[in-house]
Amino acid sequence: MQPLEPPDTHYLLHAVGWIELGNLAEAKAELAHIRSVVRMHPDVLEVRWLVCAESQQWEEGLQLARALLHNAPERASGWLHQAYALRRVHHGGLREAWDALLPAFEKFPRAEIIAYNLSCYACQMNETDTARLWLKRAISIGDKEHIKRRALEDTDLEPLWSELKQY
Repeated sequence: MQPLEPPDTHYLLHAVGWIELGNLAEAKAELAHIRSVVRMHPDVLEVRWLVCAESQQWEEGLQLARALLHNAPERASGWLHQAYALRRVHHGGLREAWDALLPAFEKFPRAEIIAYNLSCYACQMNETDTARLWLKRAISIGDKEHIKRRALEDTDLEPLWSELKQY
């Protein structure tokens, strides 16, 4: 894979800036300037996926996540993006997201976000005991207070809110 270098790195950084400013049209315009030989670079795929997520273009986002998984299997983000998109595509759902993300935990056992998202998916599938186990796993891996605060604001985990307050 070709390395990402100027001017493509500049276009990528500009795209990120436009995303942060909430201007997805300008972000897409910046991404369009990136040379085709590096459009499948993992860093470019990450930003392209983010544009899709922000604009709720889940089918394209799923394709980009799968490309990221293929091109950078060492990145947990490909697994996370795939599951996130699968939850939202027409032919997907919570079970598909769960099934896609579960193998990632074995590959990335120190990534608390994977355990956290598995907890969210389980909770939304009304598998509260499983959700509780995955949330405890996320807390044991990561920053307990940060994860607890995040979980108490996450409606996916609302069924666990009362017990989370006791952690």
